[in-house]
Amino acid sequence: MTRQQFSNLIDALTPALEVQREQVLRTRRGHERMVAPGTGAKAKLTPADRVLATVLHLRKLATMDLLGQLFGVTAMTISRAKQEVRPLLETHGHHVDTSTARFRTPADVTTFLASNPTPTKVKTTS
Repeated sequence: MTRQQFSNLIDALTPALEVQREQVLRTRRGHERMVAPGTGAKAKLTPADRVLATVLHLRKLATMDLLGQLFGVTAMTISRAKQEVRPLLETHGHHVDTSTARFRTPADVTTFLASNPTPTKVKTTS
């Protein structure tokens, strides 16, 4: 996936993620908002981070624990993000192929990036 394709994917999914989040919050509250949007607890991950974490996990590049460490959140937050984003990816017709690379620790990522100073493609398994 190129940077432009990823950027387009984020642009397509961000509004849907916001609508989905508002619906979940409304259901949890049981009524409409009593305060203006933007108040209250902030999401721990931006929509772009949610999509990126989901794509990385679906490609099986990293475990949820590693993604949590890289994004500064818990594995549970990554799991929730994946549960929210994955159906939207499928709805928008995006299929994410698995990769041949596997990272389990931040040191694995550092070693991979250090050994490949220029961006390289990681082969897909299909």
